[in-house]
Amino acid sequence: MSGHSVSASYADAFWCFLTSCFFAAFCLYKLTKHVPRKYETSLALVLFQDLIRYGKTKQNLRRHGWLRACDLPKRWFWHFYAVSVGWNAFLLSLYLSATFRHRPYPPWLTGVLDSLTDAPQADSPVPQMSTLLVLLLLCVHALRRLLECLRVSVFSDGAVHAVQYAFGLCYYVALGLTALCTDRLGTGTGTPLSQLDWFHVAGGSLFLGASVLQHRCTVLLARLRTGKSGAVETLAHRLPEGGCFELVSCPHYFAELLIYVSLALVLGGRSLTWWLVVLYVLFNQALAAQLCHDFYVGRYESYPRRRKAFIPFVL
Repeated sequence: MSGHSVSASYADAFWCFLTSCFFAAFCLYKLTKHVPRKYETSLALVLFQDLIRYGKTKQNLRRHGWLRACDLPKRWFWHFYAVSVGWNAFLLSLYLSATFRHRPYPPWLTGVLDSLTDAPQADSPVPQMSTLLVLLLLCVHALRRLLECLRVSVFSDGAVHAVQYAFGLCYYVALGLTALCTDRLGTGTGTPLSQLDWFHVAGGSLFLGASVLQHRCTVLLARLRTGKSGAVETLAHRLPEGGCFELVSCPHYFAELLIYVSLALVLGGRSLTWWLVVLYVLFNQALAAQLCHDFYVGRYESYPRRRKAFIPFVL
């Protein structure tokens, strides 16, 4: 990370801000569990809870009728991954063109990247191969999640807030731009293939393992609502059991964190900006996992007390 300079200060500030927001939200949520019952229906607290919850964790929230006007179907999650696939594939094509054909980025993209990273530097600590792989793996991850949303997951009538929906769309656009910021000029010693190093293999292996874990969790959750024939039998929320669900309530969220850590490894651990992305994902997924964990604990009296919410044996 020593090679990372202030040239990415605006991108760093952006991810620091998001990380701080979700860390604060996580801490505030923990505090609200000790708020006297007479304050639970206060407008400020209800607004906060409405903005951090989605799906099943929103069910028992006592909301004003006008707040429900902001609800959108949770099954629209596939929109996020569709945008991510298209956007990251587009950025990948531009990066390949710049790297192998030495074609400059479109002026509008150059302007955006300049605003995020100040001026491009020829001595980028991140090799071409790393940026190329990160953009490719982001496409692979989004495509898998898109197919899971459309072909595997069984969504109930859960809702997401319109603000969460808009944030999700913007997030995946910002993520691709952040990956592109890691190597502004496509510089490196030799061809991309000649730059292949041990951390590319290590990061790719962790990415594959975390992706398999997340897919298995998704399949297990879907089977809670389907019969042996695969037909949907119920939209009710059932207690997940088996596999990593014996350790944590949300192993699929833990797998998501591992996927972003794997991309940090693919970058050789040299991108401070990407480690800030990892921190953001940590607190974002920790909050979502804690909400789900509390839902299960409150719904099932026999819920195993040894299970953690997010990270095995830790959180």
